[in-house]
Amino acid sequence: MLKTTSHDGTVIAYERFGQGPALVMVGGAFQVRDDAHWLTLARLLAERFTVVTYDRRGRGDSGDTGPYEVRREVEDIAALVAELGGSALLLGMSSGAVLALEAVQGGVPVTGLAVYEPPFVVEDSRPPLPADYVERLRTAVAEGRRGDAVELFLTAAVGLPAEYLGGMRADAAGWAHMESLAHTLAYDGTVMGATMSGRPLPADRWPAVTVPTLVVDGGASPPMFGHGARALAALLPAAERRTLEGQDHQVDPALLAGAVTEFFG
Repeated sequence: MLKTTSHDGTVIAYERFGQGPALVMVGGAFQVRDDAHWLTLARLLAERFTVVTYDRRGRGDSGDTGPYEVRREVEDIAALVAELGGSALLLGMSSGAVLALEAVQGGVPVTGLAVYEPPFVVEDSRPPLPADYVERLRTAVAEGRRGDAVELFLTAAVGLPAEYLGGMRADAAGWAHMESLAHTLAYDGTVMGATMSGRPLPADRWPAVTVPTLVVDGGASPPMFGHGARALAALLPAAERRTLEGQDHQVDPALLAGAVTEFFG
C-alpha cells in the first residue's frame, strides 16, 4: 500500500501495478482498492499499463475530510495523477465512471478515458431516484441506521426488489462490508447528481471532456445501462461506444481489460 496527500490534506491510499502508460481506476459504490474482482482487472491491465487502484475518500485506508464535495474527489484523482508523472488515462466503473468524467471536466490532466456502465437513468425503463435520495442516505447514517442506508441504495439506486434483501443480509460478511461504507453512498449520489432522474443528460454537464473516450456497456445488463451509454456517447465529441455481449454490471475482467487495452492502444 502506498499513500499520497490530496489538496485538502486528506490521505489517499493506493496500490500500483505494472509498467507502461499510467492508468488510474476509479471505483463505484462499495468498491475499495483491493476488491478481488477489481484487483483481477488491475492485474490484467498491468500487462500493458502502470495501473493504480485506490480507496476513494471515506473508504478503506484513505481519510475522509468533511464536508463532502465532488471537487475534493477530483482533487484526490489529481493527486494520484501527479504521483504518476503528471498525466494519466482513467478507467471508471459505475458511479466511478461519472467521477472520472468530473475529473476530466475539472481539469485533471487526462489523456484518455474509458467508462463502464455509468448508472444513468435517462428514460422510463425503471423508476428514477427519489428527489430526496441523498438526504435520506445522510439522515440514515447520521442516526446510526447504516443498514437502512444500504437498503435504500440497493432498492432505489440499484433497483433490486425488496424481497432480495433478506438473502443479502444473510451474508453477514458481505452485509457488514456494505454497512461499513454506507456513509459513502451519499458521496456517490452527489456525484451522480440529477443524472438518474429519468431525464436526458444535460448537454452542458461535461463540455471539457474532449479526450478520446470509450463508453462500454454489457449486452445482458438492464436496459437503462444501454440507454445511458448511448446518451453519453452521443454527448461527447470523441466517444466510441462498445457493448460486451453477454455481460452485465459485474463484467468479466478479461473482456473489459481487452476492450480498454485495445482502445488505449
